Amino acid sequence: MPNQSRPKVKKSRALGIALTPKAVKYFEARPYPPGEHGRGRKQNSDYKVRLLEKQRLRAQYDISERQMARAYDRAKKAEGKTGEALVVELERRLDALVLRSGIARTIYQARQMVVHGHIEVDGHKVDKPSFRVRPDNIVMVRERSRDKHPFQVAREGGYDTDGETPRYLQVNLKALAFRLDRDPNRKEIPVICDEQLVVEYYAR
Repeated sequence: MPNQSRPKVKKSRALGIALTPKAVKYFEARPYPPGEHGRGRKQNSDYKVRLLEKQRLRAQYDISERQMARAYDRAKKAEGKTGEALVVELERRLDALVLRSGIARTIYQARQMVVHGHIEVDGHKVDKPSFRVRPDNIVMVRERSRDKHPFQVAREGGYDTDGETPRYLQVNLKALAFRLDRDPNRKEIPVICDEQLVVEYYAR
């Protein structure tokens, strides 16, 4: 399972990024890797730098290595830069867009919402987080799930932490629905990653 049991705060510090809102304050207080030697000076090889960047991208979408490799293979066939195509490919995942819309607080919660059958696309239940949303698809919380507490919180904007919805989404939180207007541009996608290093990792 990609959703690993390792504590998210410790994982955030190891990767150098806050993976959950809760991890932000801990990461700000201890912005160094966990463990006894976390503050020590480390020698980073080119391979290690590229591996870390790949792991950072994987963690932000909470996906397995196999899913990451498949996304990279698809990105290689796309037009334009492979790295940018890779991030766009991952961003079109259903769980990622449920998070961006403000319906979920974290990628882990978004994945759970999808797996438990609370989300539908164009009127059909979809329980695969890896489902790739296409432009003009309408995504919404199923009627039978809307009274559940997490969705009541989402409807009131409880998970909308920064108040800024990505431009590629049209969101109606009161209706617990959103539409992907178009494919995202890399610069609009709120993930921390040097995707060129990820490409170099897989191309080695």
